Amino acid sequence: MTKERLISLDVFRGFTILLMTIVNNPGSWAFIYPPLEHAEWHGCTPTDLVFPFFVFIMGTAIPFAMPVKHFDSAVFNKIIVRSLRIFCLGFFLAFFSRFELFGLEGIPLLILRLLITFAVAYALLGNFTLKVKTYLAVGIFAILISFAYSGIEAFEDVRIPGVLQRIGIVYFFTSILYLKTNLKTQLVVAASILLIYWILMAFVPVPGFGPANFDKGTNLAAWLDNLLLNGHLWASSKTWDPEGILSTLPAIGTGIMGMFIGQILNLQIAKIEIVKKLAIAGVSLLILGLLWNTFFPINKSLWTSSYVLYTAGIATICLTILYYIIDVANYTKWTKLFLIWGVNPMIVFFFSGIIPRALSAIKVQSPEITSEEISLQTSIYKYGITTWFENPLNASLAYALIYAVFWSCILWVFYKKKLIFKV
Repeated sequence: MTKERLISLDVFRGFTILLMTIVNNPGSWAFIYPPLEHAEWHGCTPTDLVFPFFVFIMGTAIPFAMPVKHFDSAVFNKIIVRSLRIFCLGFFLAFFSRFELFGLEGIPLLILRLLITFAVAYALLGNFTLKVKTYLAVGIFAILISFAYSGIEAFEDVRIPGVLQRIGIVYFFTSILYLKTNLKTQLVVAASILLIYWILMAFVPVPGFGPANFDKGTNLAAWLDNLLLNGHLWASSKTWDPEGILSTLPAIGTGIMGMFIGQILNLQIAKIEIVKKLAIAGVSLLILGLLWNTFFPINKSLWTSSYVLYTAGIATICLTILYYIIDVANYTKWTKLFLIWGVNPMIVFFFSGIIPRALSAIKVQSPEITSEEISLQTSIYKYGITTWFENPLNASLAYALIYAVFWSCILWVFYKKKLIFKV
């Protein structure tokens, strides 16, 4: 049994996935407006809000998906399977460009990779019985993790952590916590997690590096990542991962914060009273995050406790405004664009990662140097987009916006045909 969908939450989710698509797909990574880039280390840009917003929204949706608390082996199995499906969707993205079979190259190899991709997507997003979902999710996870540790050269450094992987893990723990505990216990757990994480990061010496610190690559979270996932970390760092093991702990806190707000939204009181409670919660979380920032800096890559509170506060304030406009004032005419994005987040998340990889794999002749081949993606951007703009920042942003329009057209068709893909 699920409650009726909360339009403001779908709109918030849609805005977040749309922003994610734009920031993840610039025409050139060398030309990005500062608000669309991540903070260099400490600090928080609008782009740094996207991931915690996803986790927060997922937590907020849990009380709506499970309004009647009931926990047994069947429910536990559903939670495990959904978590594993989300994890595997993200995990597979790291494998897409690494499959090499039958000596194929070029377009034939790309076609084979795409066939594998569609098969995996169907297996993880298809509407099967729970038994079939379980077999498929466990089977795909077993195959992927076996490849990662098989010793096969193509997979020896494949990344294991990732955005969807973290979301799957957080969903598992927050769902069980919601079903097994009351709100007070949930908040105590969240506070304990954030405090324990701060103590670990601020006071535990880092083996091989010395005193506890919050610096890039030498902190406790980085050490643990390199110890347990050596060779399977973020390619840009190789020795630590922004979605690593220890920093997933406070991410669970973000999920709990969202779950807390979801339960406020479910209160059987006047909507305007809900708005007041949300506003108080949002401002309080924001202030607490800023205060904690003075000695535990806001940092996305470390997912610091201050970052959890700060981003949860902003997320709550955004949702409060949307809830008042949409669900209280009933002003909904402008919401359609965000709704079509908000009801199908997983299909966008997965395939918006596949399409750039596919375009990069297709090689075409360079118009400038006939003996040189460039990727189709580079060709579209360099010879189809940049020629219209003098400012390379505008050209890069235009490419991202065009890509978002492309996805909007696809999602509009899905929305009109009532096609919603769920894990």
